[in-house]
Amino acid sequence: MKLFTLALALVASAAIAAPLKTDPAKSSVSATFKQMNVPVDAKFKKFTATIDYDAAKPDAAKATVEIDTASLDLGEAEMNKEVAKKEWFNAAQFPKASFISSSIKAAGTGKFNVTGKLTIKGKTSDVSFPLTVKAEAGKQVFEGAVPIKRLTYNIGEGEWKDTSTVADDVIIKFRVTAG
Repeated sequence: MKLFTLALALVASAAIAAPLKTDPAKSSVSATFKQMNVPVDAKFKKFTATIDYDAAKPDAAKATVEIDTASLDLGEAEMNKEVAKKEWFNAAQFPKASFISSSIKAAGTGKFNVTGKLTIKGKTSDVSFPLTVKAEAGKQVFEGAVPIKRLTYNIGEGEWKDTSTVADDVIIKFRVTAG
């Protein structure tokens, strides 16, 4: 009987520790930047997020996100093709951008400070950003914004390094619904 109880406890703890299932229809990742001083919002159509989160143990949380760089939608087919080229995301050589958390620390009710490694176009840097978590319709909703400098990742090479046309500052916004 003890063996059965131990096995049941192990199965239950494995179920609790399993990653949450992401709801792609209710999740989004976008980028906001300025082109010729006009704000532009673009949405990544393909991404995956793996989140290990237990509200009772928030400091043990982990997150990994992979974004298909060729899936950036600027609202116009020609522009979408352009940003996949070598000068921008170089999607042929670097099809994925990724974020892997290294620390998620509670910062108040439903608020966290996240740090981790962001890799875009083969360049990796440390990033930190605030995250909010709230319950919605029986699922967890994770929201945040990650400020980056596009030139850190060689996004916009050659003539596109000029930040007077496309600003260096980019905000990556996300909303991931999982449960």
